Amino acid sequence: MTIDDLSEEAKIAYQAFQDMGKSKQSYFTFLQEIDVKYKSGGAASIAENLQLEKLLSVHDKNVIAFNAAMTEVKDVDARTALIKLMS
Repeated sequence: MTIDDLSEEAKIAYQAFQDMGKSKQSYFTFLQEIDVKYKSGGAASIAENLQLEKLLSVHDKNVIAFNAAMTEVKDVDARTALIKLMS
């Protein structure tokens, strides 16, 4: 099964899933970098906190987009194929 085998609605949901995964990874990577940087007692700068907020906001929007896209995949077979591809 590949993305080309999915219905149009499922393709949109799959892309939203990919976007959500990328934004999650960006957020956690930056968070981890800050954690390592300040492990010995320092604190994140205002700019770093703003960047974290920005990354989290992007991820939140991607989660909302994914949930909305998933609700459009009404065909049971298309949904099953999509879930299989996502796992």
